[in-house]
Amino acid sequence: MRRVLVIGGGPAGMMAACTAASAGAAVILLERNAFCGVKLNITGKGRCNLTNDCQNEELMRNIVTNGKFLYSAFSAMSSRDVMAYFSALGVPLKTERGNRVFPESDRAKDISGALRTQMHRLGVTVLQGKAVELTMAEGRVAEAVLQDGRRLRADAYILAAGGRSYPKTGSDGSGYLLAQSVGHTVTRIKPSLVPLLAEGDLPARLEGLSLRNVTFTVKKDGKTIFSEFGEMLFTDKGVSGPLVLSASAHLSCGKHSFPYQAEIDLKPALDADTLDKRILRDFSQTRNRDFSNALSGLLPTKLIPAAVELSGITGAQKVNGITKKQREGFCRLLKAFPLILTGFGSWDEAIVTSGGISVKEVDPKTMRSKKVGNLYLAGEILDVDAYTGGFNLQIAWSTGFCAGQAAAKGEQES
Repeated sequence: MRRVLVIGGGPAGMMAACTAASAGAAVILLERNAFCGVKLNITGKGRCNLTNDCQNEELMRNIVTNGKFLYSAFSAMSSRDVMAYFSALGVPLKTERGNRVFPESDRAKDISGALRTQMHRLGVTVLQGKAVELTMAEGRVAEAVLQDGRRLRADAYILAAGGRSYPKTGSDGSGYLLAQSVGHTVTRIKPSLVPLLAEGDLPARLEGLSLRNVTFTVKKDGKTIFSEFGEMLFTDKGVSGPLVLSASAHLSCGKHSFPYQAEIDLKPALDADTLDKRILRDFSQTRNRDFSNALSGLLPTKLIPAAVELSGITGAQKVNGITKKQREGFCRLLKAFPLILTGFGSWDEAIVTSGGISVKEVDPKTMRSKKVGNLYLAGEILDVDAYTGGFNLQIAWSTGFCAGQAAAKGEQES
């Protein structure tokens, strides 16, 4: 019986272990935590958005980095396959807005629990420990050395140790060191799907304010990097929410990255002329009020003081005294409310890691290393990442499935 050692008990690792065991391999899964699925249990705010109910073409459109690499993996295990898989394991699913798929119970623990039960059913041996070294012999992994000195031998090794996001769950980037130690290239990593920091005290003043139906645009040196319509919110140090998380995936942490210039179109459904007419109409109904008291029909209450301040119009100025030039300037502000973005939030806040093991060094059909004959790689440790909506977990399931299947067979290993 072929022996497979899986390093990492997250979604990719558990899927790889179940798949390899189903294919007839004797599988050991090594997990540093007391149980598998620690990070999985906190995904989707504890609800687990396990995939997105869409065709593979839509999956591909939502991959930010190295989407073409995942074509074969998504063909091998599509989102519909993932849904069928967990339904067969006894987890009822539901589909919500944006085709996001969750367990009906809204409990991420039902997904991780189903995988643990399946591993037990298939005879997977789960050991607690951390791999700190992969020893090599004749271009292959010979054994995995654990932190406590134990040594584990197998015919094939699957490295699914995660990235660096949520390091307290054990996903601390140590898997990259293992990969590098056997010759793999690790691209520059950065937090992704993460809140963004902003300059000044404006975020703290607006903390908790949620904006819906706005367009969030990020620019660098006048060039648009990201622009989408949706929802966002202010935090004590910057901005977050779906739009901001998606934007973060497109921003660089290199030498010539931050600061970025951001603009919020607070009235994206109205062009400048239509908005001006709307403002005129509102002002005609409040002509004797102070400017600061005439904006409740246009803006959320919490945003009004900041908008007045940035407009350059004195809050105590009567509406009937506002000039056309002042009104046009205010209109421009509503169409491009400014923020200066100064950095990423912390790794503890990042949903995923951008960057990782170069996919040029991995076979896209089998997830087998092109550098090491009997090593396979799966999940967040690879240089692939996607938007929110279940797409990143889909990457984990698909790559874990391919790695488990190929490692159990061991075909074309050199």
